[in-house]
Amino acid sequence: MNDRETIACEIASATGRPFRIQREQSVGGGCINRAVVLADGARAYFVKLNSADRLEMFEAESEGLVALRAAKAIRVPEPVCTGIAGVQSYLAIEYLDLAGRLNGAEAGRRLAHLHRFTASDFGWHRDNTIGSTPQNNARSSEWVDFWRAHRLGFQLDLAVRNGHGRTLSDSGERLMSVLDDLIGHRPAPSLLHGDLWGGNIGATREGEPVIFDPAVYYGDRETDLAMTELFGGFGSDFYAAYREVSPLPPEYGTRRILYNLYHVLNHLNLFGGGYLAQAKAMTDRLLAAVR
Repeated sequence: MNDRETIACEIASATGRPFRIQREQSVGGGCINRAVVLADGARAYFVKLNSADRLEMFEAESEGLVALRAAKAIRVPEPVCTGIAGVQSYLAIEYLDLAGRLNGAEAGRRLAHLHRFTASDFGWHRDNTIGSTPQNNARSSEWVDFWRAHRLGFQLDLAVRNGHGRTLSDSGERLMSVLDDLIGHRPAPSLLHGDLWGGNIGATREGEPVIFDPAVYYGDRETDLAMTELFGGFGSDFYAAYREVSPLPPEYGTRRILYNLYHVLNHLNLFGGGYLAQAKAMTDRLLAAVR
């Protein structure tokens, strides 16, 4: 039995229906994974592939999809199975034809409703990844403590270990010392997608918004919204609809920079020095805001 046959058998077992691959199509899997669509003529599945040692990453992603689906706020593809096939790990999920045009207002409203799904603590029941970087989700009752230890502090320490200490060490330490002032509020622990840039949202042919590729945890809802602004792709109708359901405080403008610094530092740590100047500029801007 080859790798694809192994995956097909596991899909059949998980769904309770026979599945024999008749068509395989390679598709974009991002910069971390490879991906294929496997189809039998009647059904199709989107399958992510990576090395066998990344199975835990896929298992966490599968649980994240389940958590987002449970909120029943926005369409999320259903995970089918994870496992090892030969030297590869895989995650098979429901295939959705995302050829539609995104209704920005509807997406904004549904994201706001997702964020109303809350928990008692920040974090999650298991760790996961942001890209391929480990993401510690140890639970905390205080948002600023969680952000300091498991988000911003982790990425700053990693950047120093990756050789960027000369540029970021001093300003990073100062930033950590004023984190309470910069965050400045005690938000509810909202269910977050966690990695919501424009490449992780789409629409069915009927126009229904769909989110995928999550890095789920419970945190400040503003972090999800901030990331939608980091790389663009979301129109004014999206933000107007979100604010109509869940208005944002004026301080969001500063916190947006802080929350997006986490992602810029992660890109620096994943892809190298091209993001160093951006990270330093964001850090300096945040420090200026509290002087």
